[in-house]
Amino acid sequence: MTPDSLDRFVASLRAERRGASIGPMALVLIEDAAEIESTLHHHLAMGFARVVAFAPSDLPRPALSDPRLDWVEADTRTEDTGIDIVNAVIGAVSPGQWLFYCYNAEYLYFPFSEDRGVAELCAFLAEERRDTAPGVTVDLYAPDLAADPDGMSRLRASFDRLGYFSHGRHDGRGHLIERQVDIFGGLRWRFEEHVPRDCRQILGVPLFRAAPRLKLGRDHRFDRAEYNTLQCEWHRSPTVATCSFRTAKALRRNPASREVIDGFHWAGSQRFEWRARQLLDLGLMEPGQWF
Repeated sequence: MTPDSLDRFVASLRAERRGASIGPMALVLIEDAAEIESTLHHHLAMGFARVVAFAPSDLPRPALSDPRLDWVEADTRTEDTGIDIVNAVIGAVSPGQWLFYCYNAEYLYFPFSEDRGVAELCAFLAEERRDTAPGVTVDLYAPDLAADPDGMSRLRASFDRLGYFSHGRHDGRGHLIERQVDIFGGLRWRFEEHVPRDCRQILGVPLFRAAPRLKLGRDHRFDRAEYNTLQCEWHRSPTVATCSFRTAKALRRNPASREVIDGFHWAGSQRFEWRARQLLDLGLMEPGQWF
């Protein structure tokens, strides 16, 4: 896991793109020291053919030894630089390459991921003529902030089992966009007064297939309408979930919210079991036609 620079890494991807695309690639944008090793280990265990960690030079590299893991020194702390990194990779890899992106202390789950690898999911999506696997961000948090003042605990992680809602997405002229929705819930809904309005909805497209001139926007939506759809035209499609401590971490680090939020636990909290079946049972993701 020799560190590389972003420019050299992107150049190496461009040099490789003449060949066939490899298996799914995970891009992990590391902003701080929180749960770096667990994040990388989780996505290696999900079966990604390559896991690339992008991190500032001052952050420690974990003691992980895996030929699928790359460490790239990059600025991830400046606003929107994570989006720029994802777009740089999209432009460098072979068209058709499956990509997933997340931040540290975030963990991908997909239907049946206890028994199946992410390459199997991507193969099924390709057969379905789907280029994306949309999914919600499920906020994880420590239930006792006295015990875990940073708001994070893998051993005692909780999440909201209820309180989610959605509505149709509209364009700039107020027209409903076909098969696109906004979904709300979790910490961003319960503490919305501390979350910027354009960061409150939790549906995104974390797993997708690269295409020529495809761009991810600052709102985490793509510049192609079909990429932002929740389902295909003819039936339900598989969706995924990104389980994330990122909102809890931010609410605890922001002095304004830290002073007024004395706990995240409420009647709708449930202990997170770190398995896909729990998310499927609660309807936070679905298998579609994949059985």
